[in-house]
Amino acid sequence: MADHQLPGHPPVPLTVRRSARARRISLRISQLDGRVTLTMPNGLPERHALEFAAEKEDWIRSHLDARQSNEMIDIGSNIPVEGVERRVDVGKGRNVVLSDDAILVPATSAPRRVQRFLKELARDRLAEASDQYSARLGRSYSRISIRDTRSRWGSCTAQGGLMYSWRLILAPPPVLRYVAAHEVAHLAEMNHSQAFWDLVEDIHGPYREQRQWLRDEGASLHRYRFDG
Repeated sequence: MADHQLPGHPPVPLTVRRSARARRISLRISQLDGRVTLTMPNGLPERHALEFAAEKEDWIRSHLDARQSNEMIDIGSNIPVEGVERRVDVGKGRNVVLSDDAILVPATSAPRRVQRFLKELARDRLAEASDQYSARLGRSYSRISIRDTRSRWGSCTAQGGLMYSWRLILAPPPVLRYVAAHEVAHLAEMNHSQAFWDLVEDIHGPYREQRQWLRDEGASLHRYRFDG
């Protein structure tokens, strides 16, 4: 593993690692700490990875900028819910209400109330999707947990436990449903073999558009903060 920099203002630190399993150069920006990592095949000169990073400079910087521009949610803020931009406004009563273009919330502790509402909505949508895909698969899961993970959108344990990021509720519904299908498919295939991807397509249908959306836009879902 070697450390380099992408020149510019400011320079971007790069980590270059080699992998015997890599067949091509790949680029990853960590959602946890923003680290930019290039993975390359063992026999390839390192300069090829650095040239690849230079070609992707605009993409790298745009994603780092999006990650750094956190937005604190409160009354008057905008936040996407199921892919639709909604404004956080003061509502009547004690309950949070989702309308076509707004989240209506009591003024007291608004950020905390919005976050709790979104987590509950995410659990409902993900449980519904997981039930549907597990029925199609013919395998049951043992439990569902909802967390605020940054390194992955979901996971499946060997014991059949499904875990999802609640921030999937901010994405368009087809994206959330794709992640549910992906994790449910792991109940039968605990790998990412071709057999696994065939199974995802069997229970979900075409998925590449949703998968690409997460790659392109997923990092932006972590910019919304509720602890201001």
